[in-house]
Amino acid sequence: METLLASLRAAAEPTRLRLLALAQRGAFCVMDFTEILGQSQPRLSRHLKLLCENRLLERVREGSNVWFTLPHGEAGGLPKELIARLPPDDPILESDRRQAARVLAERARIASESFRQKGADWDEMRALGLPAQAVEDALLSLMPDTGGGTLLDIGTGTGRILELLAPRVSRALGVDASKAMLALARARLAGPELGHCSVRLADMYRLPLADASFDTVVLQMVLHHADDPGLALAEAARVLRPGGRLLLIDLIAHEQKDLTDRLAHRWSGFSDATIDALFAALDLTPTAPLTIDGPLAVRIWTATAPNHTVTAPAPASALERAFC
Repeated sequence: METLLASLRAAAEPTRLRLLALAQRGAFCVMDFTEILGQSQPRLSRHLKLLCENRLLERVREGSNVWFTLPHGEAGGLPKELIARLPPDDPILESDRRQAARVLAERARIASESFRQKGADWDEMRALGLPAQAVEDALLSLMPDTGGGTLLDIGTGTGRILELLAPRVSRALGVDASKAMLALARARLAGPELGHCSVRLADMYRLPLADASFDTVVLQMVLHHADDPGLALAEAARVLRPGGRLLLIDLIAHEQKDLTDRLAHRWSGFSDATIDALFAALDLTPTAPLTIDGPLAVRIWTATAPNHTVTAPAPASALERAFC
C-alpha cells in the first residue's frame, strides 16, 4: 500500500502529470521537455527524478543522452491509468501536444538532414529497388493478427518494422547502433497508439537484454552487414523465449559485387544451406522460407527456439562450418 501511495503522491502535481501525458507519445529527453513545457531544466529534472524513483517513468541512457519513457509491462499500468483519466480536451494538454508534435518534426528533420549531408542511404529497400510492400505483406502473414506477445527488432533503423507490427504485439522494442537512425525511429513512433513501442541504442553482438525475454525477434536487411552473422544470430537466439520465433529477412546469395561494394555489404546475401547451418548450430528449428522476387530476391527464413533457454553462442567451429 505504501508503494502505491508514494506513486500517487509523486504524480499529484500538474507538471508531473503533463510529463506523464507527454511520455505516452514517445521518448523525450530533458531538453525536449524544457522546450515543450517552457520550464527550466533544473526544475524539470527534479520532477523527472521523482517520477523515475516511483517507477512512473523509465530512464534510459543512450551515450550522453538520457531518454524518458513510460515503463512497459505491469509497471506501466498505473501511469497509463492516470493518463487515461486526464481530460483529453484540457487546453494545457492540447498545447503540450502541439508543441510536442513540433519538437518531434524538427527532430526528424535534423536527423534526415544529417543523413543527407553524410550521403548515407538509410532506406536500403528503396536503394536496392526491392518490393518493400510485398516484403511487408509476407512478414505480416507470418504474425498472428493479435496476441503476438513481445517483439524485438534488431537493427531497427527508422522503426518501420515496429510501426508495421505494433497492432499485433503487446510490447515492441527496436535496437540500433546509430543514434541518427534512432532519432528518425522515435519521430516515426510518436503517438499514443504506438506507446508500447520503444527504441534504444545497442550493439547487436551484445544486447543489453535478459535471456529469454521476447516472443519474436526480427532481423530485416541486417545480417548482410554483420561481420559475424553467427554471433548476431546467437544473440537473437539468446533473447528468444522457449518456443519463440526468429524472423530473418535478407537477400538470397547473389553475384552483384558492384552493388555489394557500393552499399558496403559484408556478405552477398545468404544461401539456404548457410542459414540452415547457422540455425542448426543454435538448436533453432527452421520452417519453410518465403521468397519475394525482385531485382534481388529476398528470402524470409523462420525458425523456432527450443523449449529451453539458449544461454550462450554456439561453438565457434559450428558457426565457421556454416561459411565453409
